[in-house]
Amino acid sequence: MIQDIGPRIFNNSYADKKAAPEDLFLAYEGDAILVREEKDKLWYPSFADFEEKYPHLREQAIFLFTIDEINYFLVKEQGLEVQGWIYVTTNRFRTEPKYWRSFAGAVGAQLNRWYEKHRFCGRCGQPTESSAKERMLYCKSCGLDIYPTISPCVIVAIHDGDRLLLTKYTGRAYKNYALIAGFVEVGETLEDGVRREVMEEVGLKVKNLKFYKSQPWPFSDSLLAGFFAELDGDDAITLQEDELSLGVWLHRDEIPPAESHISLTSEMQEAFRLGRNISAL
Repeated sequence: MIQDIGPRIFNNSYADKKAAPEDLFLAYEGDAILVREEKDKLWYPSFADFEEKYPHLREQAIFLFTIDEINYFLVKEQGLEVQGWIYVTTNRFRTEPKYWRSFAGAVGAQLNRWYEKHRFCGRCGQPTESSAKERMLYCKSCGLDIYPTISPCVIVAIHDGDRLLLTKYTGRAYKNYALIAGFVEVGETLEDGVRREVMEEVGLKVKNLKFYKSQPWPFSDSLLAGFFAELDGDDAITLQEDELSLGVWLHRDEIPPAESHISLTSEMQEAFRLGRNISAL
């Protein structure tokens, strides 16, 4: 999955670091990021690459994280122009075969959204400031502390013997098969979220929920919790059509092999298709 970047090591411990010329930076414009594309690979700029034209970039750069010994910083200035560097959509991260590159860019985009959304205090409207001690924004005026937003989300693979329920989204660019998924509501357990989402989206009941694995999903600021669950009773599907365009039961032999291993959804479908022992979870 996208976070599986080993043997490289991702370290998101916050530090009040100052950028050096050799450090890399991530710069975003809306849903686009500044990169150089070379032989189907993404490269991120170092401050040295832009120092001649933009000597001030390091002054306001915000430290993000390290991968191995490489420091990554966030640069807020937009419209950066140096020959060979272009802005590409962050959807590119979904197809980048080198996961450590896509993971860095996607997590950086998540943190960039958080900084952008909290430039002003949500309680009193005054500008916020960054803490020098931790990843936190605070308001001097009213004392509000603001930490990065992470939303819990459930994904459930509903199975009935050798059949798996697969769906397709309505109105999304992603056209492959997917599993039932949704955000957990206030006051709701993960398990209750599974049962509610399944009933809302396909009108089914489930039982014997088994937790499979979790995944950070920076594209939607989420932490995904994957479950396998058995069908409980009638298998007739009632689609929530504003969310789903298709819901179908497929035998494991009919499930197409995963085209990508970037997501928890794909891994869970593949685990069922290959007949891994779900009951042993």
